Amino acid sequence: MKVLLVDDHALFLEGLQNLLAGRGITVVGTAADGLEALAMARALLPDVILMDVRMPRCDGLAATRLVKAELPQIKIVMLTTSAEDEDLFEAIRSGASGYLLKSLNADALFQLLAGLERGEAPLSPGLAARVLAEFARQAPAPRPAAQAEPLGLNPRQVQVLTLVAQGMPYKEVGDTLGLSERTVKYHMGEIVQRLHLRNRAEVVAWATRSGLVALPRTPQ
Repeated sequence: MKVLLVDDHALFLEGLQNLLAGRGITVVGTAADGLEALAMARALLPDVILMDVRMPRCDGLAATRLVKAELPQIKIVMLTTSAEDEDLFEAIRSGASGYLLKSLNADALFQLLAGLERGEAPLSPGLAARVLAEFARQAPAPRPAAQAEPLGLNPRQVQVLTLVAQGMPYKEVGDTLGLSERTVKYHMGEIVQRLHLRNRAEVVAWATRSGLVALPRTPQ
């Protein structure tokens, strides 16, 4: 995995770079703001960008939109101190593949990055439910799963979408449906295109508001 680090705090960048290198992850470069991030993404073509939200000149949210518009294959994960809903939701809308808080410990960070390589959306504990709840709140009344087919999804894609939206890793989805992990990833790519979405997190949110997956009840 080739990673570009973007943060305006030099000491944090140096520490994170050393941490990643110690686990065999290649850091191809570092940037101090969103404009530098875009230039370095063009030049270095990293697999993943770990990017802060709040930076001078061009913040991480604007940079995410710029990078995804030009280099959509690059996965962007926000790594920030901001747990504010506004930043979280805007990051997902902008095309971020995940949102992590800097309060994570190292082991959790590496587990979530490994999940990113498997096609999962890394989110710090507690954030996933907030993302789903917000998208569901903004959505019209839920529709039955059968209405997914008129939108261009075939029955197999509806199955894949339903299981992925429930949080299953791609390999487990494949085992459940008798498919290879590669086939599951292919179906997810087709689903993203047909629903005119950008990433797995948006697919999960769409599935929630469409009635394919119910949000867990919050204890009273």
